Amino acid sequence: MDFLTLAKNRYSCRKMSEKPVEQEKIDAIIEAARLAPTAKNLQPFKIWVMQSEEAVQTIHEITSCTFGAKVFFVVGAKKEEAWVRPSDHANFCHVDASIVATHMMLEIEELGLNPTWVGFFDAPALQEKCPEMKEYDLVAIFPVGYGAEDAAPSPRHTQRKEISDMVSIL
Repeated sequence: MDFLTLAKNRYSCRKMSEKPVEQEKIDAIIEAARLAPTAKNLQPFKIWVMQSEEAVQTIHEITSCTFGAKVFFVVGAKKEEAWVRPSDHANFCHVDASIVATHMMLEIEELGLNPTWVGFFDAPALQEKCPEMKEYDLVAIFPVGYGAEDAAPSPRHTQRKEISDMVSIL
């Protein structure tokens, strides 16, 4: 599938089937993250695969956006390990983590799975329940699975601004 087709077809799936996600697909998603570019290639990110019964329960406790998934990826980055732009001291940890998460999201779709980028979660509560996440700024949670037969994109999915509203040529 070419990239624009992939980008057009991907949507936030809010209803997963019971079909389990194969380990080789989890591995491919992790590899897509590993290959993502980061500022100065510092790779300040970390990914947690939440798939044990206890880990999935933890996700259910910190967000309502679980959509029936049995596998969740949490993406975060450490500010102390990220590149900082010298001119204004902007820390790129969130940029890097978002690039990594985007690579993951598109690989998930390419593999025939369905992702949703969830930002609506209680990050401090997740860090309290998972102390290994405490030093990281948590950027996204991806509930991942096979979309249910009746899963469909939100009616807003195809709404886009006009190019002239988004692009200025100088």
